[in-house]
Amino acid sequence: MKKTVLKLGAAVLAASLALAGCADPDSGKTKVTFLSWTGEEQMKPILEAFHAANEDIKIEASYSPPVAEYIQTLQTRVLSGTAPDVFVIAAENKTNLLDGGHVIDLSGEPYISKVESFNTETYGRDGKAYGLSVSSWAAGYMYNEDLLKQVGYDTFPTTWDDFLVMSKKLQDAGIKPFLESVDQMPTTLSAWIGAKTNTMDGKLDDKIFSGETTFAAEWTPYLEQYNRIYTEGLVSKDVVGLDGDMIRDEFANGRVAVMNAGPWVINALRESSPDLKFKFALVPGVDGGEPFAAGAASPGYAINSKSDETKQAAAKKFLEFLASKEGVQIFHEQTRDVTVTDDFEPEVDPAFEPLASSIRNGQLYLPMIAWQRSEDILNVEAVAQIQRMIQGEITPAEVAKAMDTKLAGS
Repeated sequence: MKKTVLKLGAAVLAASLALAGCADPDSGKTKVTFLSWTGEEQMKPILEAFHAANEDIKIEASYSPPVAEYIQTLQTRVLSGTAPDVFVIAAENKTNLLDGGHVIDLSGEPYISKVESFNTETYGRDGKAYGLSVSSWAAGYMYNEDLLKQVGYDTFPTTWDDFLVMSKKLQDAGIKPFLESVDQMPTTLSAWIGAKTNTMDGKLDDKIFSGETTFAAEWTPYLEQYNRIYTEGLVSKDVVGLDGDMIRDEFANGRVAVMNAGPWVINALRESSPDLKFKFALVPGVDGGEPFAAGAASPGYAINSKSDETKQAAAKKFLEFLASKEGVQIFHEQTRDVTVTDDFEPEVDPAFEPLASSIRNGQLYLPMIAWQRSEDILNVEAVAQIQRMIQGEITPAEVAKAMDTKLAGS
């Protein structure tokens, strides 16, 4: 009988120890949910550093890729009341989040003052800040130096006409000249419109939204120029089926000479193709315009206004870390974004320097940032109609007309 009792006691003790070993290591911590725009591989070192410095908080991260999928995922969760405690406020969802009161005002937080006013104002309204944006980005053309040298080019063309001439020479030499991801607003089109608005007294988009002018009047000439690379057979219409990662892989393997790109591709290319010689260039100017870059303040981190006070307090600590010198340095190392906080000077990859100067000078443009309302709806419409144009289903003028129609109904 005693042996049975002893065996039973030992079994109970063993079970208790086993249960203790399986206990939640994050028990007692404040758990903050976070939907990230930046990929898991890049965010992991940032989260590890935050957790090491804040043992009482656990960031439960989930991931959704930009742009359209992220915007839709977040919108669905916001409308269903299941939005995370921290999420990204971007050009494409800024108006909806602010109009709906879904994000808290961060203006009084000390880390906001560390960031360039350009970034704070991008995700703010009426003098208030609703998103912590620690970097700005620029996108232009990345080119394979060796492939361009094969057709006699040591420098990159600065005009669209000359770029098309070079593209034809590359094609004649059996080299695929150019690929641009068109599952989002084309870098080329954004840069051209930015170059024009940069020379105007008033902002081009303000004139469109006030009714002083139209997309049809302003965009059609640029769409016609952009469409030339497809109608002249320099780029296959099948490009509509490629995303940014697919195009990057083509470039990394030396199968295309030029692609649209920003700093986020640098680390991956350096790792996968260490012998590849590449540089960045501004998008060549068109119709007398200067070479320019697409770009904007990077999407900001926002805090859910519906989260309880405990979670909001923990979320603010997370944002404070993201804006800290340590957090910004890790973020820069992982993304190669040009950061804009006052206590860290980012080291710019030499290949990216032609575009880094655009960030420093504020010479950047992204339509969705400049649009006054319905930027998510207009962006989806623009991308869909541009893809139809590339496939030969509609004309450039019809793309611009569709934009006016969508704006009128918004």
